[in-house]
Amino acid sequence: MASTTAAEVASPALVFETMTAFQRSAALCTAIELDVFRAVGEGLSDPKSIAQRCGTSERGMRILLDFLTILQFLKKENGLYSHTATSAAFLDPKSPACVASVAKFMNNLALRDSHDRLTEIVRSGTTTLRDDGIVKDENPMWVDFAHSMAPMMGPMAAPLGRIALDGLKGPVRVLDIAAGHGLFGIEVAKQNPEAQIVALDWGKVLEVARANAVKAGVEGRYETLPGSAFDVEYGGPYDIVLLTNFLHHFDSPTCVMILKKVLASLKPGGRAAALEYVPGEDRLNPPMAGGFSLTMLATTPAGDAYTYKELDAMYLEAGYARTTEHPLTHTPHTVVMGFAK
Repeated sequence: MASTTAAEVASPALVFETMTAFQRSAALCTAIELDVFRAVGEGLSDPKSIAQRCGTSERGMRILLDFLTILQFLKKENGLYSHTATSAAFLDPKSPACVASVAKFMNNLALRDSHDRLTEIVRSGTTTLRDDGIVKDENPMWVDFAHSMAPMMGPMAAPLGRIALDGLKGPVRVLDIAAGHGLFGIEVAKQNPEAQIVALDWGKVLEVARANAVKAGVEGRYETLPGSAFDVEYGGPYDIVLLTNFLHHFDSPTCVMILKKVLASLKPGGRAAALEYVPGEDRLNPPMAGGFSLTMLATTPAGDAYTYKELDAMYLEAGYARTTEHPLTHTPHTVVMGFAK
């Protein structure tokens, strides 16, 4: 048995909790699907009334509510259940900060299936999913991403917009690559009333982005460019190109290739803003950024969570003059800006 330090106590608890971690995600996703958090937010508090509201058995609901309480998503007192601060803010659909919709994408069958094959993937060093994993052409899961992940990505849009626009005034032309829900380009348009946005993604995904642009009132300054970022002509020249949650899907040579293509579309002095999970040099912290490498291992042929040093090297190899790093407070994301010469 390995020795432990004075401050470290050996316990099997972490082993058992991790072995059964699938129960946690299953319980939370079930509660979201059954609309449990809405029922609790409406004031229903006993298992029978919540079960009736959600269309379940009373026994099943009682056990689910207790498990959610153990996970600290609910509180229980005298047999009655109520919201915690977390569930009230982030899981009750009445809350403007609700992120419950992300469950549809984050528990996508393809993502779960890839992790079921993790042993094989670790042995081979690449995904065993067919057609290049989640990055295959016209993958319908990205429509799910566009519909469901906006609540998670939305809070990052405003700071990204401020960073990308820093020092730029008046008319600007912006290319939003892999636009998805479109919120990042839309936010730039909201912050700069003279900004013109071109959103690039698969056609079905762009339907979601276009609807969000209409909702935000910027549709008159919002164009769409359907297709693959690797194949379509970008046009331009652009003042800003956004690369949000994109580079981590590919290996370093592929990232350099796309960064070169972006650079060719930029005006002199233009900027390419990448939003990425950027771990420190130890690749461990922040934990969500460091752990994201496993997601890329399981779901892409060669993607990774790159350190700032690695991203800086990619930008410089692609021909950019310099980069800057902008960690976003209270998120696992960092904006890395590359500046054209």
